[in-house]
Amino acid sequence: MILGVVLAGGQSSRFGSDKALAELGGRTLIARAVDALAGWCEHVVVAGRETAPAPTLPDWPHAGMGPLAGLAAALHYALDEGYDQILSCGVDSVRLPENLLELLGAGPAYVEGQPVIGLWPAKSSAKLDALLESDGRHSIRAFATAIGARAVKLAEEPANINTPADLQAQEHRDGL
Repeated sequence: MILGVVLAGGQSSRFGSDKALAELGGRTLIARAVDALAGWCEHVVVAGRETAPAPTLPDWPHAGMGPLAGLAAALHYALDEGYDQILSCGVDSVRLPENLLELLGAGPAYVEGQPVIGLWPAKSSAKLDALLESDGRHSIRAFATAIGARAVKLAEEPANINTPADLQAQEHRDGL
């Protein structure tokens, strides 16, 4: 079973306001991310927010540690609830390919250009905990290396919206 997690605990500092609530084509980015994962996963949660259009999890071990803390929270939840894998994406990852799971193949694997998009084994929770508790580099790429995850290059990278200009450019590309 696969648990979907939208990583939504960022500060949106480059965006200038709460990016999760920004709208693309009349729908919030967070709703788009939840809906995208719902197509592949038995259940979807949102990490790093108190309110969302899906059940929420607080970052682990605490907020302010970036997307790894949201991924750690989801891995803990997955282990507790009997999920085998986590499919993750950022709140700003839009236009995920319809065959994402096929492209990622057997996990662990992540999208080379956007490592927040990945398929992670729930049993890797202990390695992520150790990384977060260490003085080492706290990044999804460091975690991916620690568990031997494969980087998957996609023919077309999903959109990654970090600024209002990125959002406007995506609206233009989509003809919205």
